[in-house]
Amino acid sequence: MTDNATDIAVVGFAHAPHVPETFGTTNGVEMLVPCFQQLYDRLGITKSDIDFWCSGSSDYLAGRAFSFISAIDAIGAVPPINESHVEMDAAWALYEAWVKLRSGQATTALVYGFGKSSAGTQRQVLTMQLDPYLVAPLWPDAWSIAGLQARAGLDAGRWTERDMAAVVAGDGDADSLLDQPYVADPLRAHDIAPITDGAAAIVLAVGDRARELCERPAWITGMAHRIDTPVLGARDLTVSPSTAAAAQAVTGGDVSGFDIAELHAPFSHQQLILAEAIGLKNGTKVNPSGGALAANPMFAAGLERIGFAAEAIIAGSANRALAHATSGPALQQNLVTVLGSENR
Repeated sequence: MTDNATDIAVVGFAHAPHVPETFGTTNGVEMLVPCFQQLYDRLGITKSDIDFWCSGSSDYLAGRAFSFISAIDAIGAVPPINESHVEMDAAWALYEAWVKLRSGQATTALVYGFGKSSAGTQRQVLTMQLDPYLVAPLWPDAWSIAGLQARAGLDAGRWTERDMAAVVAGDGDADSLLDQPYVADPLRAHDIAPITDGAAAIVLAVGDRARELCERPAWITGMAHRIDTPVLGARDLTVSPSTAAAAQAVTGGDVSGFDIAELHAPFSHQQLILAEAIGLKNGTKVNPSGGALAANPMFAAGLERIGFAAEAIIAGSANRALAHATSGPALQQNLVTVLGSENR
């Protein structure tokens, strides 16, 4: 296998415990320090071995300006670091780090994301990402927006409430779920991702450095992200053209051979939309980790989808995996990553 500066792999992944509430600060330091240490120990490195750092978080969620700066306390002030940040899910921070490594400016990168959703009323905080002139002043919360999307799909015949329950139940009893009351008609509590405080971190490395750090690296063979209009009334909420376009860009339309797919779907019906947009085949196991419906650490959940997909390859339980991350209301922005046990 030849070395190439553009061959980039995930060599390590760690995440904080998924809990409904933590009692630390909103800058994520308490959650991040153990994640970083776990990666250092597993890979046999120190922070001095990291060439580039990139984080994802939200000042709105943290309730403070420039919260990512105080999160750097988890890294340490010495030695000086090369650092960047994105104000969204850390999957997009990983994209930036991937570009940095592809450009030859670094050989290793550590990407992390964090969010303390319990610090406020998450579904109302997320209203702040809507159109500030025409939509946000009406204060539609995230559950209501998702409920409108789910209702549109039901009315169009694209899915049923039983289909939504089946996403949650898996091989279990969907009937018992359908007996539960609505919380945002047609959404029931199980259709909605739980409030989760959490953090996650991934280490990327190039070529032979990746092989030194990991016996079986998870090579990133493609990444792409696309965006749909933020104007909810200007798009069909029952489909996701941006997900389809991103998947097409990284797979060339060939979505066969994926052992697993980790889809970032905070609501049950969104998993149905995403699977259709990507064109996943029946042989692909979707969200073996449980997905965001099991744990949804804001601004780290998308990064975790990449991390869990990579972990399956590193562990040898998968050879090819697809990971998806979303940001914005009703699947507005979508990123698709393809990983494999081979760097081609």
